[in-house]
Amino acid sequence: MRAVVQRVHESSVTVEGRITGKIGKGLLVLLGVSESDTEQDADYLAEKIVGLRCFTDDASKFNLSVRDVGGSVLAVSQFTLFGDCRKGKRPSFTEAARPELAIPLYERFVERVRASGIEVQTGEFGAHMDVHLVNDGPVTLMLDSKKAF
Repeated sequence: MRAVVQRVHESSVTVEGRITGKIGKGLLVLLGVSESDTEQDADYLAEKIVGLRCFTDDASKFNLSVRDVGGSVLAVSQFTLFGDCRKGKRPSFTEAARPELAIPLYERFVERVRASGIEVQTGEFGAHMDVHLVNDGPVTLMLDSKKAF
């Protein structure tokens, strides 16, 4: 499972003109699920992101988590995080999980973050989404559960 995590002042996702998720200060998480991912990967990334110290304290050090600053998470499914561009000009998505695997793992990630007491908003799985954000910093981090075990 891969995540691109962006610290934001605000972020929203729109599907066909309607806002499906909107947050103020917090984290925009673009989440990709691969064919080899399990519940362990979803749990790991949820715990990691909730505790990720990517907000600054009074000394301008990265010491605070989204929970510490009272922030929220906007979780957006992003199968293209598993796009392989090594051959040719068109990405291959053979590593990306099919919906029957990806949806339950994406939902598990969302529920684990919510269970930690963080407000979570979401996009709409499989839809064409417009994602808007005001990146704070900018701070953008990449996480991969397979590099953790």
